[in-house]
Amino acid sequence: MAAKTDAEVIIGGKVLTLCGYESEEYLQKVASYLNNKLIEYGKVDSFRRQPVDMQNILMQINIADDYFKAKKQIHSLEDEIEAKEKELYDLKHQLIATQIKLESTEKNLKNAQKELNDSEKRVIRLEAGLKSKV
Repeated sequence: MAAKTDAEVIIGGKVLTLCGYESEEYLQKVASYLNNKLIEYGKVDSFRRQPVDMQNILMQINIADDYFKAKKQIHSLEDEIEAKEKELYDLKHQLIATQIKLESTEKNLKNAQKELNDSEKRVIRLEAGLKSKV
């Protein structure tokens, strides 16, 4: 289990101490995300005109929205990865089947070439036998 980390961060201009089992860098990243949201929504007049408690609720809604959208995207990407893995699995099996078929075809070709060579030798012998009788 990781050690508990305390990190002083600034969120909305206030110094806070965040505690958790994540790294200080991660806790600073969380604070940065929140500050960026505050800046983003602080630029919207209708947001600034709301009472502070309503601003907080709106921020929470927007952060929850980001969370659910990210979760949906992760699920979508996991489904895509699963489909790609299945496609790769199928392609590997198709490759193996094709290689087996190729080996079989090459073996049949070798046998056919051997038979052709044997037949050509027989034809030459028969022709030579005919010429010697004539």
